Amino acid sequence: MSIDFKPVLDKYEVYVGVVDGIFNKVRSEFGHCVTCKPGCDDCCYALFDLSLVEAVYINTCFKKIASGDLKSKIMERAARADRQIHKLKKSAYQQLKHGREELSILGDMAMERIMCPLLNDDNECDLYDNRPITCRLYGIPTSTAGASHICGKSAFEKGDRYPTVNMDKIHGQLYHYSLELAIHVKSRFLKIPEVLMPLSMALITDFNEEFLGVTGGEQSGTDGI
Repeated sequence: MSIDFKPVLDKYEVYVGVVDGIFNKVRSEFGHCVTCKPGCDDCCYALFDLSLVEAVYINTCFKKIASGDLKSKIMERAARADRQIHKLKKSAYQQLKHGREELSILGDMAMERIMCPLLNDDNECDLYDNRPITCRLYGIPTSTAGASHICGKSAFEKGDRYPTVNMDKIHGQLYHYSLELAIHVKSRFLKIPEVLMPLSMALITDFNEEFLGVTGGEQSGTDGI
């Protein structure tokens, strides 16, 4: 039995429209600084995780791709990227275990570049219209936990004042939709709204009743997650 995610994903898509509006507003005011253009793939090598609602959305859109050959190519790239990310996270865990500071580890990981499995040979995104919010905001100033981030290929200058997107608020809203999705499917996993995963894993994962904790068992905070 397939799960109907549509009611929650429709709300997520409305929010995506809001985010696109923010990007377009900044670009209209600082067009000379926003250098995003077709063929630029800098953001396609950034390492970041998706919230549960975004992971389900990407997975749902991926399943609608008509070409079997294209699906196979994306799955191959996703498996390769997932292996690379697994090695990185395993190394990070070992470093943390041996006493290295978490911020230092995260800083190094932020510098890692792994090709997104949706990036094709023409330097285009195979799911561009359905790309994650992080991709949609790349290219304009953002901040996370008080630290600002500027695309290295943009013309925004460090130290100058620009409209800056608070990614903590974005992530908070995405958590809200993830929680709403968990309630919608009647998941028994209390912590599943907190799930974060790389895009490669989102493509590979089967978001079925078993994964989401929809069938069997009593509600639990630890069962399966």
